[in-house]
Amino acid sequence: MPVSTSTAVPTQPKRGFETAEFETRLAKAQAKMQQDELAGILLTTEHDINYFTGFLTQFWQSPTRPWYVILPAVGKPIAVIPEIGVNCMKNGWVDDVRSWSSPHATDDGVSLLTEALIETVDSSIQQLGKEFAAIGINRGRETHIRLPLNDFDEVSAMLLEHNPESLFTDATQIMRKLRMVKSPAEIEKLYYIAQTVSGVFESLFDFVEVGMKDSDIFRAFKIECLKAGVDDVAYLVGASDKDGYDDIISPPSGKVLQDGHVLILDTGCTFDGYYCDYDRNYAFGKVDDSAYRAYDAVFEATEAGLAVCKPGNTCIDIFNAMNDVMQANGAMGESVGRYGHGLGLQLTEPPSHTSWDDTVLEAGMVLTLEPGMIYAPNKMMVHEENIVITETGVEMLSRRAAPTMPTK
Repeated sequence: MPVSTSTAVPTQPKRGFETAEFETRLAKAQAKMQQDELAGILLTTEHDINYFTGFLTQFWQSPTRPWYVILPAVGKPIAVIPEIGVNCMKNGWVDDVRSWSSPHATDDGVSLLTEALIETVDSSIQQLGKEFAAIGINRGRETHIRLPLNDFDEVSAMLLEHNPESLFTDATQIMRKLRMVKSPAEIEKLYYIAQTVSGVFESLFDFVEVGMKDSDIFRAFKIECLKAGVDDVAYLVGASDKDGYDDIISPPSGKVLQDGHVLILDTGCTFDGYYCDYDRNYAFGKVDDSAYRAYDAVFEATEAGLAVCKPGNTCIDIFNAMNDVMQANGAMGESVGRYGHGLGLQLTEPPSHTSWDDTVLEAGMVLTLEPGMIYAPNKMMVHEENIVITETGVEMLSRRAAPTMPTK
């Protein structure tokens, strides 16, 4: 994979994945299922289903219909989905697609899902042994079950009636570890989206100027990203204020960019379902030196974080390296909670760079480094980069920010 040094427009990767990519993902999941004596894993959420099937659609924005995929401990995945999604699902590699007309007044996929789960349990017991009867499902941190609780209770009851050992058990760690380490094909997409947005950030002074409303700045940035080749600007937050900002998650309010303001934009653009997630800071006119010093501090903190990003170190090591720099530069507490996270099919994924996340770094992990510090009352500075862990250390996905805060 190329190192992020060139400002050339990156070549757009091929969309989707080869069948071998999905076969590899399934094989790794099945090895872990058999180790944990699971008959299968039930997937109910957008990104887990996409990861194992290639099912990519914006239809998830509607909460009306449930979607299910079963990963059996032996054999290929089974999709149990509304009829409206069958053709899209069959564009991928899954060939066992069972459907019903949804929404349904009395049975919105419950019977069909239960039948498929019972089939999975019986097949698992027959091929692997009677102890392989439990079904894994995500229950842990940073997960949810996209299944009506009433339906979940009904499915659980029917499973237990069929086999008293067919309990739903936590598969969070299996899914977490599988998705945390990216394949070369995934990294290629992540490199493309991060590089593409880097070019937009680097040209920001060409389309943003004093006197613009924040809503117009956001709109202009989104347009430039789309023109550059992203699929969507799925996430964009930011703020500007005199000599710094105190909030980076609110929507535009109509505030006008003025001389003396510091502007931050933080974006998660996507390509083929994969996200970048990083920000850039800019000064306009005469800005207090404290903001420049804070920028220097978070830049230095990022350098310290990059230095410890290598296999065998932990997220705690990353946190401590960056936090030490910011504390030495007058940071007021550990206010932002964490200094970066995983990245991929979701804007934020595990792990988290915190004082308590002892996840060990592995080659192929794609992460953000995001040191943030409060440097004065109601003034904060946040900086973020996207990286990938390699066998020997780290490579940039985003192009490194300017070492001093760009000023117009």
